[in-house]
Amino acid sequence: MSTLSGVTRKTQRNWLNPTTWHLRTRLVLVAMALLVAICGAVGVVSYASMDMYFNKQLDKQLEQASSRANDFGRPPSNFPSSGRPDPLEARGQGAGTLNARIDGSTVINSGLLNSNGRRVALSAEDKQVLLSLPRDNRPVDRSLSNGDYRLVGVDTTYGDVIVTGLPLADKQNAEASLVWTMVFVSFGGLVLIGLAGTVIIRRTMRPLEQLSEVATKVSRLPLDAGEVALAVRVPPSASHPGTEVGSVGHALNQMLNNVARALEARQESETKVRQFVADASHELRTPLTAIRGYTELLRMTENFTDDGRKSLARVQSQSERMTTLVEDLLLLARLDEGQPLKVTDVDLTQLVIETVSDEKVMAPDHIWKLQLPDEPITVRGDATQLHQVLANLLSNARKHTDPGTTVVTGVMLSADGTAVVTVTDNGAGIPPEFQGHVFSRFARADAARSGSEGTSGLGLSIVESIVQAHGGSVAVTSKPGCTEFILRLPSVSNDHV
Repeated sequence: MSTLSGVTRKTQRNWLNPTTWHLRTRLVLVAMALLVAICGAVGVVSYASMDMYFNKQLDKQLEQASSRANDFGRPPSNFPSSGRPDPLEARGQGAGTLNARIDGSTVINSGLLNSNGRRVALSAEDKQVLLSLPRDNRPVDRSLSNGDYRLVGVDTTYGDVIVTGLPLADKQNAEASLVWTMVFVSFGGLVLIGLAGTVIIRRTMRPLEQLSEVATKVSRLPLDAGEVALAVRVPPSASHPGTEVGSVGHALNQMLNNVARALEARQESETKVRQFVADASHELRTPLTAIRGYTELLRMTENFTDDGRKSLARVQSQSERMTTLVEDLLLLARLDEGQPLKVTDVDLTQLVIETVSDEKVMAPDHIWKLQLPDEPITVRGDATQLHQVLANLLSNARKHTDPGTTVVTGVMLSADGTAVVTVTDNGAGIPPEFQGHVFSRFARADAARSGSEGTSGLGLSIVESIVQAHGGSVAVTSKPGCTEFILRLPSVSNDHV
C-alpha cells in the first residue's frame, strides 16, 4: 500500500503546488500590479490632457495680453520712437503680466505687475533670458527670478520686439493639486480594491484549500499495512463538477473511493492470509510433534546402519527446523491479530545476562561481552517474548558472522527514560541495499555476512513485531566492521504498555 500512499502524495504535489496561500497571495499581487498599472496609465493620460488644456487656455490669454500690449505700444503719428507708450501700461493687463520692448539688443520698458498691480523691474538675468527668446510668435516656457513664465515675442512693424509673458504658477498649482488628488484617490481605491479582492479571492480559493486539507490528511495516513478507515472526503461544496475546482474535487473523491475499496480488499486479503497461516501453523504442530516423537522412538528401539542413522538424524533435524518455522509463523499471526500481552515487570538487565549466557554455550567460538548499568533497568512487557527478541538478535549476530567476531550487548537508560538495548558486532556488515529490508518477512541476503546458515528470514521480522507490540522501536546501522541493532522500550518510569 506504499504505492497508494505515494500516488496520493504525488497527486497532492501535482494539484496543489504552489499552495493555496501562495496562489492567493500571487493573485492578489497580480491584481494589485494591474490596478497600479491602470491607475498609472490613467494618471499619465489625465495629466497630459490637463496640461494640454491648461496650455491652450494660457496661450489664449497670452495671445490676448500680447495683442493688448502691441496695440497700446503703437506710437502716435509723427511721435519719436523713444517716446512710444510702455506696453505694460496697457489696459486690461492682469497681475503677474510681464511686458518688455526689445530694440536691437537692448531691453527697454521692461517689468511685470505684482499682485497689487504695481510695477516690478526685471533683473539683468531676466533681460538676458528675454533677449534669447525666439521671435517666431510661438509661446515658450522660461524660468525667471520671479518664477516660471510662458513668454512670446512678437516683431512689430516698427523694427522692435514686444515680449509678453504670463506666470505659470496657477497652472503648476492646479496640476500639482490634480496629481495629489489622483495619488490619494488611487491609493485609497487600491486599498479598498485590495481588501475586497482579498476577500473575493479567499472565498473563491476556499474550495481549493479544502482539497489541499483532504489531500494532506490522506498523505499522512499509514496506508501500507493494517486496517485503514479512509473516511476523509472533499465536501460537496468543493466537489461539484460544474466548476474547475469542483471537477478536481469530484475526481479526488472518486480516486479516494477507489483507494478505499482497494484498502478494504487488501485488508480482507491480509485477514484471510493471517487466518490461513495461523490455522495452518496450528494444524502442522501436531504432525510435526508426531514426526519428532516417532523419530526419537525409532532411534531408541531400532538398530540402523550408519547411513540409516544419518538419514534419521537428518529427518529429526529438519522436523525441528520446520517446527521452529511453524512456531514463528504462528507467533507472527498472533501478533498481527493484536492478541494481548502477558505484561509483567521484567528485569531487562537480568534478561540480557541470561540470554547472552545461553549464546556463549551455543557459540563459544565468538567473543561475547556485556555493557551493563550500575542499577537494574525494569520494563513492562511479556518476558517470554522479550527473551525471544534478545535471542533472535544474538542468534542473528552469531549466524551471520565469522568465528572470532566480538558481539557486545549493552543496556542503558536514555535521557528521556527509555530503556535501550544494543547488540553490536564487528563483522563484515550488511550491504547498504539490504539494510532497508532486514526487518521484512522472509527477507534474506545470502551474501549479507560471511558464514551464513540457512534461515527462514523471520527472526528480525518477529523482533520488530514484538517490539512494536510493546510500544517500542528497533533500528539497525551497519558498515564494514560495525553492525549495531538498537532496541528501545518504555521503562517502568514511562507509560506502561
